[in-house]
Amino acid sequence: MTSKKALPVWSFGGGICRSSHHSSAEKMRILELSPFDGNGSSLGQEPQDADYVVPCLSDELETMILARFSISEHWKLCCLNKRFLTQLKSGEIYKIRREIRFKEPSVFMLASGERNWCAFDPHFMSCRKLPIIPSDYNFECGDKESFSVGTHLFVSGKEIDGPVLWRYKLETNEWFKGPPMNNPRCLFASASCDIFAFVAGGLETTNCTEILSSAEKYNSETQSWDPLPSMIQKRKFCSGCHMDNKFYVIGGQDEQKNELTCGEFFDEETNRWNLIPNMLKDIPLSPSGSPPLIAIVNNELYTLDASSNELKVYLKGSNTWKKLGPVPVRANDQGGWGVAFKSLGNELLLIGATCVSNSQRALMTIYTCCPNPNVEKLQWRQIVCSSTNLSPFIRNCAVMLA
Repeated sequence: MTSKKALPVWSFGGGICRSSHHSSAEKMRILELSPFDGNGSSLGQEPQDADYVVPCLSDELETMILARFSISEHWKLCCLNKRFLTQLKSGEIYKIRREIRFKEPSVFMLASGERNWCAFDPHFMSCRKLPIIPSDYNFECGDKESFSVGTHLFVSGKEIDGPVLWRYKLETNEWFKGPPMNNPRCLFASASCDIFAFVAGGLETTNCTEILSSAEKYNSETQSWDPLPSMIQKRKFCSGCHMDNKFYVIGGQDEQKNELTCGEFFDEETNRWNLIPNMLKDIPLSPSGSPPLIAIVNNELYTLDASSNELKVYLKGSNTWKKLGPVPVRANDQGGWGVAFKSLGNELLLIGATCVSNSQRALMTIYTCCPNPNVEKLQWRQIVCSSTNLSPFIRNCAVMLA
């Protein structure tokens, strides 16, 4: 008797049998056996001959397995499976990924001199260019702020006709205008958590004279903005993060252009802002420097001190900062401008300029590290990327978890 050459569960080239007779336990067992790690990448297993028959899978279970593929591989599955293409464009695949708590970071970056945003997978093994934002020259050459929430990438700026907020949809690979904030602003703080984004402070964009204390919350499922209570302190050039289930706004400048060392956080449970005096007292501040470079990993707050090129972690109990050693980029060259410092899942991401000698031009370099507040000096790992020919000056950068 000749044994059949069975198709492994991870091979979809010949299609998958359909059946609706799998129990919940069976579904979870098949998902557990699916040969993909937490980042959606293959574990290196090769299809082999076997004397077993692959169980027939229902449409529901097939979709749950397909949803676990890395986002960078979705284009291949769209060519293979029309139903997956439909579910991808409708956003259903990303809803399933949220339900099974399967998310991966994607890095969206705009380098100086480029018109297209670039999208990278979490390992920087693949790169694709997004469509050019269909805006005008004023927007393209002006200052912009960016943030991501859910499967949306937002880029705010100013066109000839006034302030504008462009939104990129990962599902359809298209740019759309709006929905606009209740109070259009620039130079503001932003942070994201799951399907929600928060913005606060900044400069109003009509006459660019009024510094704001207002705040708003965006729901990516309803695509709507809701007002929040105003902050205690008006501030522009500030930074934001989401930590301990609270929205933090840190640093910035007040109406007299004084550098603010205080921070504050919004607690949704009490619907109130709480001031943190002297939060940045250990961080040298400069009027010409960038907003604070901050990132959250494992619910810990880190900052890149651009004046000394040092990484520091915030000690919540004592309201102080601990040094974690130097970083491998030259953030101090332009006061922190042009450097991307973000959280990348459980790692810190750092993109900036380095050079071998004074006679060589600066190159864009990418580093990651797994931060630990208890160590004295962190080890950074350089990532080799084929797109390092981009300008080392990063105009905008956002990390999307989807």
